[in-house]
Amino acid sequence: MATGSKDVPLVYLIAGEPSGDRLGARLIAALREETQGGVRISGVGGPEMEKLGLTPLFPMADLSVMGVAEVLPRLPLILTRIQQTVTDVRARLPAVVVTIDAPEFSFRVAARLKSEDIPLIHYVAPSVWAWRPGRAAKIAKFLDHLMTLLPFEPPYFEAEGLSATYVGHPVVESDYGDGNGFRHRHGIATEAPLIAALPGSRISEVSRLLPIFTKTIARLTEIFPNLRVVMPTVETVASTVRHGLEGWPIPVIVIDTEGEKIDALAAADVSLAASGTVALELAMSGTPAVITYRMNPISGWLAKRLIHVRFANLVNLILDHEAIPERLLNRCRPEVLIDDLSELLGNPDAQAAQRTAYDQALTELGRGGDVPPSRRAARVVLSVIGSTAP
Repeated sequence: MATGSKDVPLVYLIAGEPSGDRLGARLIAALREETQGGVRISGVGGPEMEKLGLTPLFPMADLSVMGVAEVLPRLPLILTRIQQTVTDVRARLPAVVVTIDAPEFSFRVAARLKSEDIPLIHYVAPSVWAWRPGRAAKIAKFLDHLMTLLPFEPPYFEAEGLSATYVGHPVVESDYGDGNGFRHRHGIATEAPLIAALPGSRISEVSRLLPIFTKTIARLTEIFPNLRVVMPTVETVASTVRHGLEGWPIPVIVIDTEGEKIDALAAADVSLAASGTVALELAMSGTPAVITYRMNPISGWLAKRLIHVRFANLVNLILDHEAIPERLLNRCRPEVLIDDLSELLGNPDAQAAQRTAYDQALTELGRGGDVPPSRRAARVVLSVIGSTAP
């Protein structure tokens, strides 16, 4: 077994975006709990992993891009980061490498490390059931194990000879948040309508969605004069968000810490959010939402032709119907969003219907289980390390 220390194994984690950073932070905490602190951590991650002691090899923001047209201008930097990561792993000789989501980066690193005597685990299965099913066979050639968030995913990869374990979705470990406390801290009256606007965790997402959100909320303030707005964001795009809010028609509360974000979602009556992990965080908080997404036209054209599922929101996918409105690509327009949000803000029955859908989906994702997903993931990592011991 390749290890940095025979007695205290070194686990090398690689997270390339904020959702992976949160997963990585939970995994670090769980590994320490499972080993009573007997593990060392290094690798690539963001602020949440840094809080738990990770000194990242380089800023995670270098990797937080999505879409063909968005990636191309930054390709030289990304290729440099791939080689830098591979070189660092070879120098450190960890007991295991765990790549977390961000497949375009993670898989390139893992493929280059296949010849090394280091177990390779990937955390978060690529959505082969949605598009590019051939990826299952490709990653089976260089990965040693896969940890999936959804219970139906392992068979897609086991059929190609890749060992896979369903560990559960991390959203079920989230706190529900203190909505009343948030309103009190920020001077928001209990009866005041509050919308949480979340334009994404990547600069490309924010740059496309924030102008649409601006027009939408400007009109909503005319319909609901007492409307208040909170915009949870992440450190990697916080400055971009604040710059984009200059000149907004009403003040916006911008927050960039995880604890305040959870409280803000719990406090909000409705949300206007970019498609992604936040859709499930909204489910945990019970906040009715409209889910949006815009891409570069080239990326959007490709997505419409390559993606073979009906929905982007995991709640809708699990329930197999559009319980939560999705306004993607050309349907993501202010006039559409205004109608959707006005209906939610003014119709308690519409809000209740979404909360019922949330409960059903979260039950399917393992809420209420005996062992939280992060502990299951930590046990898989440790079992792989143990199985390679001499």
